[in-house]
Amino acid sequence: MYPELFRIGDFPVTSYGIWLAAGMLIALFAASRLAARDGLPRERIYDLGLWTLIGGLLGSKILMFFVEDNVNIFSLDFLRSGGVYYGGLIGGFLTVVFLIRFYKLPFWKVSDALAAGLALGQAFGRQGCFAAGCCWGKPTTNWWGVHFSEKGNEYTGVPIANNVHLHPTQLIESFTMLAVFGLLVWLHRNKKFDGQVLIAYGIIYSIFRFLIEFIRDDPRGDLFGLTTMTGLSTSQLVSLVVAAFAIAFMIMRLRSNDLKEPIEHT
Repeated sequence: MYPELFRIGDFPVTSYGIWLAAGMLIALFAASRLAARDGLPRERIYDLGLWTLIGGLLGSKILMFFVEDNVNIFSLDFLRSGGVYYGGLIGGFLTVVFLIRFYKLPFWKVSDALAAGLALGQAFGRQGCFAAGCCWGKPTTNWWGVHFSEKGNEYTGVPIANNVHLHPTQLIESFTMLAVFGLLVWLHRNKKFDGQVLIAYGIIYSIFRFLIEFIRDDPRGDLFGLTTMTGLSTSQLVSLVVAAFAIAFMIMRLRSNDLKEPIEHT
């Protein structure tokens, strides 16, 4: 709604950037608290989290080249774009795997803490999307429809012609992920095995993302022509794969004999 807050000279300070920065900081704080509950050093989680954010940002930008046409890395639009979420997830995950091995930390315990923090960070990030006008929904005549500003149209291309109102997909995801964060924090306290929080996040988010894509209307690319072939967006196709693997892995872990005894929490 208000993509640009103010300017410092010719440099715009955007609401998306402020929300994203706030989300990153609070996500790191939440993850460090949960990690400490599992007996992990909080300072290492801060280090790991910051590098993971960088890896996620690079991954989100890289996937743009595969799903979008005519990407210009030297354009202001490229710099302002949040990129492709699943690209960021892959980039962040690979960074976590490398750094956990480097720091000699337990993978599943670290991943549980980061997964909950990620959900909270997404809740803040999608508020930034709403403020900027990106990731918009399809037109709707329902009372919850939102009409974006001319500035939002200028920044992101969000439709505003004919006083069109759109599904507030950004807010739907923001509030949903806030609830998911609460659920994951509860699960972290009651988990039956290390890694359960991460797997639960994978299941919940992939299903939610698959569903909300049906009412999103912003351009999201066409990975290898699969969207044209299937009628599903890139994110929906990735969500199906993630959900299938996460559900199968959750069932396997719950059924394994060595998980019969509850784990101890510090």
